[in-house]
Amino acid sequence: MNIAIVGTGYVGLVSGTCFAEMGINVTCVDIDEDKISKLKLGYMPIFEPGLDDMVVRNHKAGRLNFTTNLTSVLDDVDVVFSAVGTPPDEDGSADLRYVLDVARTVGKNMNKYLVFVTKSTVPVGTAIKVKAAIQKELDKRGLDIEFDVASNPEFLKEGAAVQDFLRPDRVVVGVETERAKEILTRLYKPFMLQNNLMIFTDIPSAEMIKYAANSMLATRISFMNDIANLCELVGADVNMVRKGIGSDTRIGQKFLYPGCGYGGSCFPKDVKALIKTAQHNGYEMEVLQAVERVNDKQKSILFNKLHKHFQGVLKGKTISIWGLSFKPETDDMREAPSLVLIDLLLQAGCKVKVYDPISMEECKRKIGDKVIYSKDMYEATVDSDALMLVTEWKEFRVPSWDVLKKSMNNYFVFDGRNIYDSKELIEKGFVYYKIG
Repeated sequence: MNIAIVGTGYVGLVSGTCFAEMGINVTCVDIDEDKISKLKLGYMPIFEPGLDDMVVRNHKAGRLNFTTNLTSVLDDVDVVFSAVGTPPDEDGSADLRYVLDVARTVGKNMNKYLVFVTKSTVPVGTAIKVKAAIQKELDKRGLDIEFDVASNPEFLKEGAAVQDFLRPDRVVVGVETERAKEILTRLYKPFMLQNNLMIFTDIPSAEMIKYAANSMLATRISFMNDIANLCELVGADVNMVRKGIGSDTRIGQKFLYPGCGYGGSCFPKDVKALIKTAQHNGYEMEVLQAVERVNDKQKSILFNKLHKHFQGVLKGKTISIWGLSFKPETDDMREAPSLVLIDLLLQAGCKVKVYDPISMEECKRKIGDKVIYSKDMYEATVDSDALMLVTEWKEFRVPSWDVLKKSMNNYFVFDGRNIYDSKELIEKGFVYYKIG
């Protein structure tokens, strides 16, 4: 089977590479000529564990190709996946211009039946717009060519995207016809050998599933952050509370970890988009609006703790930050809590020293030289008045507290992910703050 995937970001590049890994002939398409040229040479536009070797191997084998010209491959493919960006518009709703541009290009140039699959996260009703855009272009050409549209939302976690795609816990596909269902069943069959959970729905339901899933996960995070903040006020330990409620099989233990807020390319954008979709249909998502408010406040919590500790006198303090990406195993800093924290520290007159195993270049791209970039985690703490853990990278989990006592001016640790043992730090002579 031959397929094309338009867009070579996290979703498109991972999807295309994993399809190729299973023996499918894939052409990845992107309008960015520089990105395509670099991909042909094996240079990755994103950091994702295990992806680079797989791209190089499948490209060398001829199963994974790259081009800037979608038109040139349409006669040879059975399926076109749209994996282009759907950034938030000014009002928070999803911007569909790139999705519809791809649909129009297909309509202008297709000469045979194909399935147009939207893999980008898009609001309910997008497939109707995509179908209309393709049909309009076919009508202009005076052609009566059959085609199908489908929705196939992705559920990839940054940092584990390759394994998520190769071993999915479920594949959701929204279709309108048996023909499209048969083609997509055949396409995903290699991934279903150990897991047969392929869920076929109508298209609006498939579009809603992705937003509902991400919004539920975001809700759990904000709920636990709210609980953690209340725990501090009443003297409860949120880690004990988390274990207590997580042992309930109706609740489970995942996404019950309090912290300094969620970020990334999905949760903030998708929560906003679902709120806007509801408003456009005359309904208010009151729970999700609260989720968003809690998360916005939570990104300031480490700064607030620091501000309180120093009684508001922060000017001239040197503050160390460990972790910049919104989560471990990625260089993605979109909506990262570290950006909010850095901005607040700089406004307060602090000198900020940072270290992240992967995201230093991304941070430079976003904020330039406003902070001091360190070559390792310990250099970042030299002459520091406080250390703030923002992203729970593995190398931060068991630091040498003795080394830190030699390098830091003051022994204050603010743990934004609750990864340290308060008893151990207190015994080592540190003042320790956590979430909840």
